[in-house]
Amino acid sequence: MKPDRQRLLAVTLVLGLTGILSIAAQNGSPPRDRGEFSPPPGSRIPVAFVVTEGSTVIDFAGPWEAFQDVRVNERGSSRGPEGPFDLYLVGEDKTPVEASSGMTLTPRYSFDDAPPPKVVVVGAQRGSPKLLPRLRKVASDPNTDVVMSVCTGAYKLARAGLLDGKEATTHHDFYDDFTKEFPSVRLKRGLRFVRSGPHLFTAGGLTSGVDLALHVVSLYFGEQVAAKTAAYMEYQGTGWRSSNVSTSR
Repeated sequence: MKPDRQRLLAVTLVLGLTGILSIAAQNGSPPRDRGEFSPPPGSRIPVAFVVTEGSTVIDFAGPWEAFQDVRVNERGSSRGPEGPFDLYLVGEDKTPVEASSGMTLTPRYSFDDAPPPKVVVVGAQRGSPKLLPRLRKVASDPNTDVVMSVCTGAYKLARAGLLDGKEATTHHDFYDDFTKEFPSVRLKRGLRFVRSGPHLFTAGGLTSGVDLALHVVSLYFGEQVAAKTAAYMEYQGTGWRSSNVSTSR
């Protein structure tokens, strides 16, 4: 091909690509590194952490830290005074509950008056009579983006009937017990977390919740923002990345 024709072809390709990007921008298409969930316009993303008696601290504290450390603006990820996630504790009522090792937690909301969440985090805990109906309600709400369990919080999702016929995981010490109690759930062993459905996720034990929370961050804002969040946390695990996800959808 002659040099003049090569230059003409290159200019044509650049102009064509520019036109496509311009049309995408006019149509409000997301940036290249944006995830599949869309943050609510003009507001923060509400994340409800379910806490009842016996809540395992790291199951909610690990994801809490991951969500709270996210910073996003029009130029990408940056440190700032307020992140895109609004985090709050929800319990049977607003009475303080005792978590593992004696930590006392005071829910901001009860199951009856909590605002509709976009993300729900359920760690290991004893539960309460209102928990399972609440989980069924939020899981069936089309406005809910994510219902995620950490550790034996998967038992709560399974008892609510949310995992029937789906893949899931939990803490490795409970694999056999979980399989016996929930034979209709296809247990996946040895994974940091499993995508059990389009909006349903189950993490393994304890620190696995950090990986799952970072993955949820990537589903909203892309892997670049999630990676910057992990770097800020000095978290070196890579199990949160999309390439490591087991999916049952």
